[in-house]
Amino acid sequence: MSTTLHSHKEEGQLRELLRRQEKKRGFLVAFEGPDGSGKTTQRKLFRTWLRSIGHEVVTYRWNSSPMIEPILKARKLAHSLSPEEYCILSAAAFRHQLETEVLPALWEGKMVVADRFLFTALARDTARGLELGWVMNAYLPLFWPDMVFYFALPAELSSQRILANKKPSYYEAGQDVTNIADPLKSHREFVGRVIQEYEALSKIFQFLKVDARQSIYEQHRTIRQMFMQGHRRPWAEWNTEAVLSWLDSRARIPNVEIGEEKRQVK
Repeated sequence: MSTTLHSHKEEGQLRELLRRQEKKRGFLVAFEGPDGSGKTTQRKLFRTWLRSIGHEVVTYRWNSSPMIEPILKARKLAHSLSPEEYCILSAAAFRHQLETEVLPALWEGKMVVADRFLFTALARDTARGLELGWVMNAYLPLFWPDMVFYFALPAELSSQRILANKKPSYYEAGQDVTNIADPLKSHREFVGRVIQEYEALSKIFQFLKVDARQSIYEQHRTIRQMFMQGHRRPWAEWNTEAVLSWLDSRARIPNVEIGEEKRQVK
């Protein structure tokens, strides 16, 4: 629980607010997988389908915080990011977007469709040699999606698809950790490590696996079926600390509205 909460009484009030909002809140769906797996295409199709059946949808894109993205781009161009620095800057971008884009939309009952989410960090950063516990600490308090679609693809096919469209960039190819001069060879090596991490995470967090070798139509049909049969992860069990921390920060802003209530700074 965040140490910023004013009192046990206020914490209890926020927990009650969270409990009441559970049935009205939105649904967060994350699309994860290696480069070239088609998750962005499927995310767009899924978003269009959700809107067609009446949902209001917000899209989240990984590492697109307007505060942090310019710094990341500049450091990437200079090839000056260590794995630790890359992780910390990505975590800062994630926190900013979570608190300004994702949580407000979910609180208002909107669907949030994420093109990569927290598991991208866990897979890529551990593939860069960082310990999983260290990475997770950088992202505290953790916030988990309701549902994760994982697009499974062999490393060789991932590299083939990337090469068909462009040469992988320095960090995309993992050249910062493989020390392989050829971008394609480096990408094959690095994406293989990322896929290993994804497969391990898939077992722990029960990803919904999609065969990324299938046709676009077959993948989309599978996703729709799995979504209709899926269930949300209760915030009280998975995301209490992150949501309460956000609610508390909102409560400190004069006259800010949280759901049906208006809280005043004391």
